[in-house]
Amino acid sequence: MKQIKFSDVDITKNDLKKVNEVLKSGWLTHGKYTKLFENQLKLFTKSKHATTVSSCTAGLHLIFLALGIGKGDTVLVPAMSHVATAHAISYTGANVKFTDVDLETGNITLKDVIKNFNKNIKAIIVVHMSGIPVKDILKIKSFCKKNKIYLIEDCAHALGSKINGKHVGNFGDAGSFSFYPTKQITSGEGGAVITNSSKIFNKIKKLKAFGIDTDIKHRKIPGMYNVKGLGYNFRMTDFQAALIYAQLKRYSNKLLIRKRNAKIYERELKNYNHVKFSSFSDNNSYFIFQIFVNKKIRNSLIKSMVKNFIGCSIHYATPLPYFDYYKKLLGAKKYVNAEYYAKSNISLPIHPKLNTKQIRYIVDFIINNTK
Repeated sequence: MKQIKFSDVDITKNDLKKVNEVLKSGWLTHGKYTKLFENQLKLFTKSKHATTVSSCTAGLHLIFLALGIGKGDTVLVPAMSHVATAHAISYTGANVKFTDVDLETGNITLKDVIKNFNKNIKAIIVVHMSGIPVKDILKIKSFCKKNKIYLIEDCAHALGSKINGKHVGNFGDAGSFSFYPTKQITSGEGGAVITNSSKIFNKIKKLKAFGIDTDIKHRKIPGMYNVKGLGYNFRMTDFQAALIYAQLKRYSNKLLIRKRNAKIYERELKNYNHVKFSSFSDNNSYFIFQIFVNKKIRNSLIKSMVKNFIGCSIHYATPLPYFDYYKKLLGAKKYVNAEYYAKSNISLPIHPKLNTKQIRYIVDFIINNTK
């Protein structure tokens, strides 16, 4: 069997022509493709505002800054996520408080929120792990409104994920997306923030560009502008936007293929008791197809898969509070569900270039090596 890639980018010759067009123009930032992509993302997510950023992490950082989260504040964070979720809070000087997660999805639940809530908490961040939308999002939103705290969505895995027909990122005050190479669409590094708040949007627009008060195309005299507050250099380049723009336009069809592949995995694995996974959901954007195996064999199984040319990964191998940095900061504490999730999960490829034969090969290999 030829190498089965864990992820495979959807980049065409036409996409590369657009990148080349930008490079030749000399207008490498602030260009037309940035605006085109932002408008396309608004249409796709049905949000009022969208702005590109240099990464999902930068997007989360900017959201917290725009909301005024800082020293003395605490943000509630699920223990299962990429470390960037917690770091984006720590950058602001705010405190992180971790919660355990749902055993099946790795997502935060309302029960976890209530159990860990205190008067110092100013915001809750939810993570739509592996593309599975947080099922308690409406209840958590209601809880946040009742307690006058912010709700932020980490949508790094979740482009195309919805709840009741509403795209994730639209439930909280703002949501941040990742366009890292393994994600559904990619600009290399890069991300975007969506929000339905003009106030948050305008703050982020300034914060991501040094705090400069006037966009380059709106300056009456070139080089003349004011800076009224501290800002950052968290912009996406226009050639990155050119690369990703058409990918987003094609994504609805690619998303259907991801869901088709998920159904094949489910059909092939549903009668095999040694592997667990979440049932198929049309709300899931299927960044990955995640399975759970006996923790005693997980690592050896992954090594065997890699040796046999099957691309795979772990999302994630270590709960956030178990990293040395956060253990030293907050002290050691057990997160039972997150620990089980971390020790038993395997991320399987599900990208649109995968075919049925390859999926069956992956499934047969797993079954033959987990008996």
